[in-house]
Amino acid sequence: MTVPLFTGNAEPATDRTVVGENLSLPLFRTLSGVLAGHPYLKVVVDRAENTWHLLDTAAHPFHVNYIATRVLGMELAALDAGLDAFNASVYMDPERRFLLGVLSLHTDEDTEGRERTFLVLETTEADTMRGELLAFFYEFVRERVDSRFPVLLKPANHGQEEELAAISELRVPRILSHELFGSRTRTPLNPGEATGRLRFFRTNEEYAAEADGLGWSDIVAMPCLPDDVPRVAGFLNTAPITPLSHTNVLASGWGIPNAIVRDLEQLVEKDGLDGAWVRYRVCEDEISLERLENEPELRAPAWHQQRIRLERPLLEDAPVLALHRLRGADRDRYGTKAANLGELHHVLDSRTADLTAFYGRPRPPREDLYGHLAARLGLNAPSAAELRGGAAEFVATTVGAPQGVALPFALQQHFLASSPAIQQGIGKLKMALELDATDVLDSLCLQLQHRIRHTPLPESVTRQICGAFPTGRLVVRSSSNAEDLPGFSAAGVYDSVTTVHSADELLDAVRQVWASLVSPRSVRLRHQVGISLDDTYMGVIIQEYVPASLGGVLVTCNPTRREDFRNVYLNCSPGSPEQVVDGSVLPQQYLYNTVEGGGRTVALGSWGEALSATTRARLADLSLTGRLLQSHFSGSDIGGSDVDKPLDIEWLMTEQGDFRLVQIRPYAL
Repeated sequence: MTVPLFTGNAEPATDRTVVGENLSLPLFRTLSGVLAGHPYLKVVVDRAENTWHLLDTAAHPFHVNYIATRVLGMELAALDAGLDAFNASVYMDPERRFLLGVLSLHTDEDTEGRERTFLVLETTEADTMRGELLAFFYEFVRERVDSRFPVLLKPANHGQEEELAAISELRVPRILSHELFGSRTRTPLNPGEATGRLRFFRTNEEYAAEADGLGWSDIVAMPCLPDDVPRVAGFLNTAPITPLSHTNVLASGWGIPNAIVRDLEQLVEKDGLDGAWVRYRVCEDEISLERLENEPELRAPAWHQQRIRLERPLLEDAPVLALHRLRGADRDRYGTKAANLGELHHVLDSRTADLTAFYGRPRPPREDLYGHLAARLGLNAPSAAELRGGAAEFVATTVGAPQGVALPFALQQHFLASSPAIQQGIGKLKMALELDATDVLDSLCLQLQHRIRHTPLPESVTRQICGAFPTGRLVVRSSSNAEDLPGFSAAGVYDSVTTVHSADELLDAVRQVWASLVSPRSVRLRHQVGISLDDTYMGVIIQEYVPASLGGVLVTCNPTRREDFRNVYLNCSPGSPEQVVDGSVLPQQYLYNTVEGGGRTVALGSWGEALSATTRARLADLSLTGRLLQSHFSGSDIGGSDVDKPLDIEWLMTEQGDFRLVQIRPYAL
């Protein structure tokens, strides 16, 4: 549960707030609201008056509003004018008068299978309360809560976890966030609503037998959906996945609901939902599946009319270039992924880009967040130029960009034009697309892929590729002009090859990446959004392989709370980021606050063991770096239009402890 910071809402007239009374379960239910499926109650401890306030949730959405207006007699206008300073006085001052928190009601089973009800006390994630103050807060609340109910303290961030490590659990019983929520039955992944026919598959084999018949009106449910799932109305998972899995990236890009519902099989059997028409809703606080008695009148979804327009690719001869020589504007010759990495090199090397624009946006009642950025960077009242310089320096010293080269579209075009058989295959595929001959589409794609993989390269093309061949193990990645785009990420659609050791393997890998441009899935997905085969080309990135001790993905937003402008969501697992991206492991999950600071663990995943405090602090720096890069890559500097649009960044930590960003692209919301 996240405790919101005040943003300036008005209050309703009715107010049942209680001051000084002990808390019983009936009183809790009278005053509480519901958040993420759990009843919760805001509390304020007034140390000066040795009392506490139990806030009527409906009347007081924010602790700070209540304290300022009801306890201190301030006007809302005065609070708005000094909101950040006031927040600091109640969340960060070690000598603070007020302690702010939330009590939430939970149930689980004891060791004998009996239901147990308990309360969890927590602060906001930005609260810097030290160990003894946390203990005082817990003990004050514990004394005033009905003794029949256990009360556990949940650290709201990594700093509080570390502070509590020195305090006995007998004195302050506690529960960590991933322990409280890690086994929840239902978890929202991507918000949305869909009406369609539920198709429930218990195994991959059941799914494979029916996959060709799935369409836009189906809601597909199974333990974990495959990455090549077709575009449908909604996803349901009965086994754990993360918000950054390939299938959820697809759900986000397609704007369809996605959730984990572990008890779905019981619901399907109980209500006969398999094959039934249902209304499916996913939001932050609720996941619902309603059976419809009659088949609804459905309209084709909006994505049937969606059209992605590509910039005209430039196919004139262009050299194989080192990534650091590319800029964002080179995407029409080398592809989006290569151009973004070249732009990253420029940002890191030049240190001239303004990376502060995100913090310059108004966040009412605040005019901007520049003061918070200065605090994160350790700067004291900097000028605008000093803040920009500090941000650029921070990013350049926190991360590096991969070394490698980019092959232009022109090389692929020379290769394709060199083979009459390939040209004939392309012609047949174009004709099938024009005639919407879906029954032969897959076979034509597979035949064309086979020809591309096994046709010898012209000597001139071979010479240019091998002339760029460095020593050691290499990674070969796609860089199409039809991927990493706003509205069309193509996550997991094109091939990458991570085990290249020789010139022959390099040539095979390049042809494999080129061939992935005409895979059945990639052709269908592009065709659905109006991207013509004539306009689509594939560049290739050849990078040095860098052994990683840790790798993962971060997005500069909170995927399950779209209005949250503070947090960056980060996944990681030991080794390369590919394990996180392809879903072969359940990664650790973290949220890092890039405004007030602090981070918290969401889940420990397959790993089961928490990262060290030092590594988590490094991940906080990485998260802030991602937020700063958002200002450049989503802003107008390289064709973006909105610095609030988040980024999707693949990263790794080398065995020497340095961060490398291996991919950077828009994250679809």
